[in-house]
Parts: sequence; C-alpha cells; structure tokens
Amino acid sequence: MDIKTEIENLKEELISLRRDFHQHPELGFHEFRTGKIVADYLENLGLEVNRNVAKTGVVGLLRGSLSGKTIALRTDMDALPLTEETGLDFASKNEGIMHACGHDGHLAMMLIAAKVLYSRREEIKGNVKFIFQPNEEDAGAEIMINEGILDNPRVDATVGIHLWSLIESGKLGIASGPLMASSYYFKLTVNGKGGHGGAPHTTISPILAGIDMIKALQEMVLNEVDALKPTVISFGKVNAGTYPIIIPEKMEIEGSIRCLHPDTHKIQQRMREIVDGISKVHRTTFSLEFKCGNELLDNDEEMTRFVEGTVENVVGKENIVNSGISVMLGEDFAEFSKRVPSTFVFLGTADKEKKTDYPHHHPKFDIDENVLPLGVEIHVRTALKFLNNQ
Repeated sequence: MDIKTEIENLKEELISLRRDFHQHPELGFHEFRTGKIVADYLENLGLEVNRNVAKTGVVGLLRGSLSGKTIALRTDMDALPLTEETGLDFASKNEGIMHACGHDGHLAMMLIAAKVLYSRREEIKGNVKFIFQPNEEDAGAEIMINEGILDNPRVDATVGIHLWSLIESGKLGIASGPLMASSYYFKLTVNGKGGHGGAPHTTISPILAGIDMIKALQEMVLNEVDALKPTVISFGKVNAGTYPIIIPEKMEIEGSIRCLHPDTHKIQQRMREIVDGISKVHRTTFSLEFKCGNELLDNDEEMTRFVEGTVENVVGKENIVNSGISVMLGEDFAEFSKRVPSTFVFLGTADKEKKTDYPHHHPKFDIDENVLPLGVEIHVRTALKFLNNQ
C-alpha cells in the first residue's frame, strides 16, 4: 500500500486522536493523561519507549532493519491557561485550559506517523526517534535534551511541524535561517525613597525614574538597533504604589525582548547601561534580571532544502511559501536547532469559512483537520528519505 493511501485509511483515527487531546488539555509538566496515552500507543505499536522524560515527556524509538543514521521528529504536548470559546462539540472539558496553539493536532499527526513508519520498519536503514515534549510554552526542550534524548543513538537531524493559522490551509511555510525569534523575559526593579506626595523633595520617586527608563529603552530600539535586525522590547506589567498621596519605595517593570537575530545579549547589555545611567540621574538603585524563554530558532540551510525537496510532491510546489513567514514569536524547538542540523516548518491551517484563521493563543483558535494527513505524510516521507535516501 502506498503512503498516501495508508494515511488516508487512518484519517478517522487521526481526527479522533486530535479531538480527544483537544477535549482533555493539560498544562506544561502536567501532561499526565496525554503522556500516558502517547507512551501506551507507542508501546502497543512495538516501539522502545522512555516515559517520564523531563517529568511528563515521552520518547519513542523505532529501530530499522539495518543500521544507519537517526532522525528525530519532535512534537509538543502542552496546552494553555485559557478558557475556550470555540463552541466545538469536543471543546475542552478542563476549565480554564485549552489547546489554543495546535499541539493537539501535532500529537495526533506524530502518533499516526509513528504507526505508518513502524509498518515500514523492515525497509528503514537507521532509526527514528519520536520526541513528545512537555512544556513547550515555557522552555521544556532543554530539560529533555539535558536528560540525554539526543543520544543513544545519537540524533543526526531533527524536524518539527507547527500547524499555523497565519498561512492558508494546505500550504507549507518553509525557509532557512532565522524563523522564530529569541525571547527573554525581564524584571526591572527600581528602588527609590518613599514619602508624602505633598513633599516630593524629601523623596526619590522610583516612578519618575521608571517612566524615563521605559521611554529610553523604546527609543534605543528605534535609534540604535539596525532596522534589518528585527528587535522588539515590550512592557507588559508595571506595579508601583498603594495610595495616591504616597510616593512608593519601589517600582517593578516586567516585559520581554524578542530578537530575530543572534545579538540578543548585546541588546540586554545595552538595556543595562541605559537603566544604570538613568538610575544615577534620579539617584535610585535598581536590579535587572533576564530569564530565557526561547533561543533564536535558526533553520539549517541544508536540512531545510532537503525537507523542501522531499515534500514538494506532498503539497505541490505551488503551495510552498518561502518568504514573509518569519515571526517574532518564540518556539522551544530552537534548543534542537542549536545542537543538530534541524528545520521547522509551518503547515497552514487558515480557512476563513471554517473559522480556523484565528491567531494562536486566541480563545476561538481551531485547526482545519483536513490538513492533518499532510502533516503525517511530511513526517513519514522526510524520515524515510533521510534514512534511506529514497
């Protein structure tokens, strides 16, 4: 049986898996039900399974009949703390939790891909690792990698697919180089001297200093950063004071930096210099902390060309989008692309009539289930060609 026909015969199971995952979403590092379903499914196929990797992650290993390279296919498992508003018959049963980023579809595609590849294990030269990663929304990949999932056998390349509502349903977005931005979260605490609002000369206002810092950091991006190196500094949380006539002791400012280039640490250093200078002018003190959300996702050129050439016949050359797809959103797959030749592709799911064009992380987000077999086929054909060069 040819691959496309086999996948089509499994479409009902594919959609059923997706809807079950959608109905029972779990947050990062709490994917207990999800992880058990995944591990049991892979074991029932006959794969070697490693459970509870990075708490709730799962890795399945398919060994081919002959020795050879190892390719890893990676998917994510976690949902978001969001109340669903889709009105679907299979909407979330877990209050305040929703699969609003397509991970439910990713899980289903990967499981069916494992099933199809296992049925062809006698023709496979090498190994396929199926990586089911927890907590993608808050950097779970590095923990899995530190636990050794890229070893024994050593992974030679990784591929990831993300269902994407910014691209028309059925089209494939693929490009080498920076695809998704690095993201670092920062917390800036400005310390002053509190006192009476009627006697500001006896105080040192952290609010006035903080306002100047916010303005200066925005101007730094505008005036100092190369416009061809996309950089965004966003401020999402400000907290200071308890009463209108009391000047507070401190002000807390939180936000994020996103860079579609590798110089994020230079941006952080310049932020610190600017904050330090303004703090001295205002006679305040400060602390500035950075926490990594995701590193820059930089697609390997050779691996990207390989995958594009492999899947042209799956979606049709006319449905491959190579430009205008890079975004300032982050993705934990970057941890894999830092270590081995990798590529990450977008599978379009936007169909206005089906209402699957809502942005990711929206309470009405949904996917076009008709594209799920394409995702399975991309996984399968990429793995077979990489290992068997066919």
